[in-house]
Amino acid sequence: MGMTDIRACILFEDNEMMVLRKPSGTPVQSAGIGTMDLESGIRNYLAEKTPGKMPYVGIIHRLDQPVEGVLVFAKNPSAAKELSRQMTAGELGKYYYAVTDQKPLKEQAVLEDILLKDGRNNISKVVNKGTPGSKAARLSYELIEEAEDARTRTGKKYLLKIKLDTGRHHQIRVQMSHAGMALLGDKKYNAEEKSGYPLALCSYCLELMHPKKKKKMVFEIRPEGQAFQGFFM
Repeated sequence: MGMTDIRACILFEDNEMMVLRKPSGTPVQSAGIGTMDLESGIRNYLAEKTPGKMPYVGIIHRLDQPVEGVLVFAKNPSAAKELSRQMTAGELGKYYYAVTDQKPLKEQAVLEDILLKDGRNNISKVVNKGTPGSKAARLSYELIEEAEDARTRTGKKYLLKIKLDTGRHHQIRVQMSHAGMALLGDKKYNAEEKSGYPLALCSYCLELMHPKKKKKMVFEIRPEGQAFQGFFM
């Protein structure tokens, strides 16, 4: 990811923060030699704007590498502190679009599970309450639209809107799979995946209070992933 790419990703920028659209496949932080990450791209971009000054980049939250979506970064410590406070307090509104080929049993519902992260294998799973190291996870979903799709097992696909109430490792992917609605393109949690689509998950909307002006701000994008084609007509 070069400078031009970073500029194309910027949704908003002022002295306090930057809001960017993370492309699918781009890691938030370094994922190894030869792979440009969002944090490094932002540092390079800011260093070019202010030569001789060490840029500050505060990571407030993250998205998995295959997930596209909206992210906010702080440009100074005070903004980072306030945005992190909002994140910890659950005041950042995070909304996702996801696509599955399994019709939900309910058009809208709340999913509450206990998740345990397996860091060695980079997966999470639903476990019993009280399992050492486990954490509660909660999200709500709503069925938005359905469409025909010859590439899926059922010949159909379903667009879901998801509100994340907690921020656990692979949370949406794990909970939706556990509920019988595994996401298209999810090779980790969808054993029957045959569509060949990239992961059908997009963090399309972020709500926050400006860290200095205390003004509510909403940033929204439209998913670009292949599995989302046929929706949003």
